[in-house]
Amino acid sequence: MIVAIESASTDTSVAITADDGEPLAVDGWSGGPGQGREIMPRLLAAIERAGRRLGETTAVAVGIGPGSFTGLRVGMSLAKGIAFGLEVPIIGIPSLVAWLAAEPDARAALARAGAHEAFVLVRGIPDPAVVHEDGLPDAVRGEPVVAPAELAAALALAEGRPPLRAAASVAALAAERLAADGSGDDLRTLEPAYLRMPRGIRELPAETVKWL
Repeated sequence: MIVAIESASTDTSVAITADDGEPLAVDGWSGGPGQGREIMPRLLAAIERAGRRLGETTAVAVGIGPGSFTGLRVGMSLAKGIAFGLEVPIIGIPSLVAWLAAEPDARAALARAGAHEAFVLVRGIPDPAVVHEDGLPDAVRGEPVVAPAELAAALALAEGRPPLRAAASVAALAAERLAADGSGDDLRTLEPAYLRMPRGIRELPAETVKWL
């Protein structure tokens, strides 16, 4: 089975799927800064609902962002711990891509990028952009989009849909990748795709710094 974690926003989700990505149990919830504490208990509960055991895990899939620095660090650390402990592959999946996969008719996916900015991935465009709240395209405001509930409220997105089942898409995309090439990511070097530096950091230091 594949264990999946998606924690790039205040709407977190976990999923248990068969090796082909077919969902067995999915759980999603909205929360505040302490929501990371719920990931492992909810993951274990999902495994129990699926009638499985953690030791049956054949791969771990994790959303890599962009999005919440804290959420991504917590989710990535937990995913790496499970993969390392069980000696199974880990596969990182771009979070916004997974959000769009979970909502096939959504025009775009948005995650918070700062106090008044958002990461925006428009369907059909390969890379997300950082957009100020005043510069959101009309199509994003007027059509269905995937966005955490708190961000949808802040940006007045009338058709915002929370990514509460995104972990299932993270697992499905990981299953496709494993079926295609049988490989995962390097456990030592996989890290979140932050896309921008932490608040208060203006320039990169001379030496590489890992934020995870």
